[in-house]
Amino acid sequence: MEKQRCSWVGADDLYQAYHDEVWGRPVFDSQELFAKLCLDGQQAGLSWITILKKQHNYEAAFANFDPAIIAKFDDDKVEELLLDKGIVRNRLKVNSIIKNARAYMTHFSDTQGDDFSTFIWSFVGGKPIVNKFNSMSEVPAQTPESEAMSKALKKLGFNFVGPTICYAFMQAVGLVNDHTTDCFCYDLGEPRKS
Repeated sequence: MEKQRCSWVGADDLYQAYHDEVWGRPVFDSQELFAKLCLDGQQAGLSWITILKKQHNYEAAFANFDPAIIAKFDDDKVEELLLDKGIVRNRLKVNSIIKNARAYMTHFSDTQGDDFSTFIWSFVGGKPIVNKFNSMSEVPAQTPESEAMSKALKKLGFNFVGPTICYAFMQAVGLVNDHTTDCFCYDLGEPRKS
């Protein structure tokens, strides 16, 4: 018998695996959260499957999303990245990952003492918000929490972090559980191990 999944998933094997094993599972690792925030920013104006199919290319191009390395990327590196057919070759989006890495290093590096994971999870009080939506039509595009996160991230120098992107990020990393109540993943159980 076919598993009941959220209606957005469809028949694509990659999308099904992402839905079943990643989407909505709580993530607490700071670097993994940073990577996902950057990838969600790359989605702006595109479908998530486009970015998902390029995720490994992004990891290779952007040093596995190590903010300490990315923060040192210069103009020559940007030009090199804009020739990389494995990623979205949009100058604003490429620069956004570098800008976000620099903001991360300014505010959340080991020397700063602030923890990115603690900061991100503070917008939901440190534990997932479990919604009870019966269909995807009930799921909002943004919430007061995603608006607050967006505003705070922008104030710290991050970009491509509007409230809709922040809400997609919150869904992806399990700050909110937006699996519909009929989905077999609705009761997520334990956080995914990083």
